[in-house]
Amino acid sequence: MDYYLSIATVILGLSIIVYGVYLTITTVTDKIILKQQIEARRKNTDLTLPLRLQAYERMSLFLERISPSSLLLRLAPVATSALELQQILLNDIREEYNHNVAQQIYISNNTWEQIGLAMNEVIADINNAAAQVSPESPATDLGKKIFSIVIARETQPTTHALKILKDEVREIF
Repeated sequence: MDYYLSIATVILGLSIIVYGVYLTITTVTDKIILKQQIEARRKNTDLTLPLRLQAYERMSLFLERISPSSLLLRLAPVATSALELQQILLNDIREEYNHNVAQQIYISNNTWEQIGLAMNEVIADINNAAAQVSPESPATDLGKKIFSIVIARETQPTTHALKILKDEVREIF
């Protein structure tokens, strides 16, 4: 009986030692894996942060460029008629948007939606102004009408979207 008790004690002792080694190995392995994950995230952040900041910069530039005042100052001298100015303005907005559409992967969905809403509101303002002016009218008539619509707004759509964009950048830092 002492023989069986000795064997049981040795087996129990070895089991405890094996279990202890197992726990030590899994704990060390978990810590190594966690350290590798943290390092991978840090490297990822080091790579994506500059890209995200560039996307925010580009989208703020986009919003500035599609603001009605900026559009009219830049493009009104090119057009001779209201219809031509309307087409030039809408085409410029579309080109700017298409040039920057890939930036959405670095920006939150909410902010991207606000940028899209701002763009659509600017387009709607241009189209509303164009509907109130004869297509053959001078381009300056359309420009004045767009300005009157913009001035009547409480908040400019591009200004609101730019504020949301800036708030998101502040959250990063």
